[in-house]
Amino acid sequence: MDLSTAYSTILADIGASTSLVVVTILGLGLVLWDAFKPRHSAIPWVTAAVLLLLAIFELTKLSEPDGTVFYGMIRTGSLAAFVRFVVLLSTALSVVLSATYLERIKLNLGEVYSLMLFATAGMLVLATANNLVTVFVGLETMSICLYVLAGLMRTDSGGPESAIKYFILGAFSTGFFLYGIALLYGATGTMYLDQIAAALSGTERTTMFWSGAGLLLVGFLFKISAVPFHMWTPDVYQGTPTTLTGYMATASKTAAFASLILVLYYALPDQNWSQAIALIAAVTMVLGNLVALAQDNVKRMLAFSSVAHAGYVLVALAAGTTDGYSGALYYLLVYSIMNIGAFGVIALLEWDDAGGRKQTLDSLAGVGYKRPLLGVTMGFFMFSLTGFPPLGGFIGKYAVFAPAISAGLTWLVVVGVLASAVSAYYYLRVLYVFWMKPAQEDDVHGLGTSRFSVPTSAAAVLVVCAVLLLVLGVYPGLLDVTTNFLPGQGVALAP
Repeated sequence: MDLSTAYSTILADIGASTSLVVVTILGLGLVLWDAFKPRHSAIPWVTAAVLLLLAIFELTKLSEPDGTVFYGMIRTGSLAAFVRFVVLLSTALSVVLSATYLERIKLNLGEVYSLMLFATAGMLVLATANNLVTVFVGLETMSICLYVLAGLMRTDSGGPESAIKYFILGAFSTGFFLYGIALLYGATGTMYLDQIAAALSGTERTTMFWSGAGLLLVGFLFKISAVPFHMWTPDVYQGTPTTLTGYMATASKTAAFASLILVLYYALPDQNWSQAIALIAAVTMVLGNLVALAQDNVKRMLAFSSVAHAGYVLVALAAGTTDGYSGALYYLLVYSIMNIGAFGVIALLEWDDAGGRKQTLDSLAGVGYKRPLLGVTMGFFMFSLTGFPPLGGFIGKYAVFAPAISAGLTWLVVVGVLASAVSAYYYLRVLYVFWMKPAQEDDVHGLGTSRFSVPTSAAAVLVVCAVLLLVLGVYPGLLDVTTNFLPGQGVALAP
C-alpha cells in the first residue's frame, strides 16, 4: 500500500466521514462531561440533537456517487449514506426514549450515552467497510460496547446473566469470524471486498476459500440472530434495559446486515450461496415465529420476533440480485422504526423494576384505555410488524419477497407468507390484551397512576414512528430510493 499521499488526502477522507468523526468526538466529550458533571440532565438531549442533525446530513448525501476513503477501507456514496441514516436515526430515537426511562429506573448514567455513541461509531464503520479488517474493527467496537450495555442492570440477576451470555457467545462467534477472514486472505491474497471477487475470477474455488467464506458467514449469522445462531437473543433482550434492547435490535442489526450485503455483493457474488441462505431464511422464519407464540414475556416475544424478521431479510439476500439487496435495505428502515416504537411502548409500561424481565403480557390487560396513546401507537407497530396494509411493514415484506419470486424462490416466499400469518396471532394478542382483556380492578401494578405517565419526548418518538410507518405504507414510491444504490435493475413496484 502506497502511503505517500496520506497527508494530502486525510482532510478529504475525514470530510467524507463526517458522521463517524463527529459521533466519536462526541462520545469522548461526553466522557469528560460526565466526569465533571455526573448525570447531567442535558447529556441525552445534546446527544439526541447531534445524532438527528447527522441523520439529516446523511439524507443530503443520498445522491452521491459511490467511492472509498482511507485508502479504500471505507465506502462512501448513496448506499453508505442510507445505512448511516438508518443507524443514526435509530440511535437518536433510542436516546430520546432512554432519557426518561433510564432516569426512572435510576440508571441515567452519562457513560451509557458514551457507550451508545461508541457502539454507533462501530456500526458506522461496520456498515460501510470495504475491507475485511475494517469489518472486524467495526464489529468488535460495536460488540464490546453492547456487551457492557447488556449488563447495565447490575442490581437484577438478569442483567449480569445476559451480559455474560452475550459476551461468551459473541467471543466464540468472533473466533469463527476472524478465522474466516484469515482463510479468505490465504485463498485470495487480499482483504478488499472488490479485490476478493477479482482474485477469484476464472479460478477454481479451493477448500480454503469455501471454509473461510463459510466461517465468515457464521459470524454474520450470529450478529443478525439467524437460526441456529440465535440462542443468545431472547436472554440478552430480556435482561437488557428495554430502550437499549430496542437500540440493539435495530441499529446493530442494520449495520450487520448492511455489511453482509456488501460482502455478498462485492466479495462473494456467486449464486452458490443462494440455496444455503434460503434454507437458513426458511428455518429462521418458521422457528422464530413458532417459538414467539409460546412467550408470555413481551420482550422475549419481541426477541423471537426479531429472529423471524432476520429471516425475512435473508429471503431477499437469498435472491442474490441487486433487487434483493435493495429490498433488504428498505426493509431494514421499516424494521427499525417498527421495533423502536414497540420497545418504546413496553418500556413506558414496565412495573417490575427488573427491566421488564419478569413482566408478563397479561399483566398489561386494559392498559389501552388507561394510556390511549400507548395503546393506539402500539396498534400501528403490531399491525406493521404483521405486514398489514397500508403500513410500512406491508411494503417492506413486498420489497423482500418480490425479488425472491423473480429469482425462482417461490417456495421460500410461500414459507415467508405462512410464517407472517402465524405471527399475526402473537402480534394481535398484544392488542387484544391492551384493549379487550378486562383490566384488574385493584390495578395492582399501578398502571393507571402517574408513575406510568407518558413523557412528552417519548410520546413524540412514538407518534413520529407511527406516522413514518403510515407514510412508508401509503407512499411506496419511497422504495425507489434504495434501487439506485447498487448497479442493476431496481425493484419493481406494486401497481
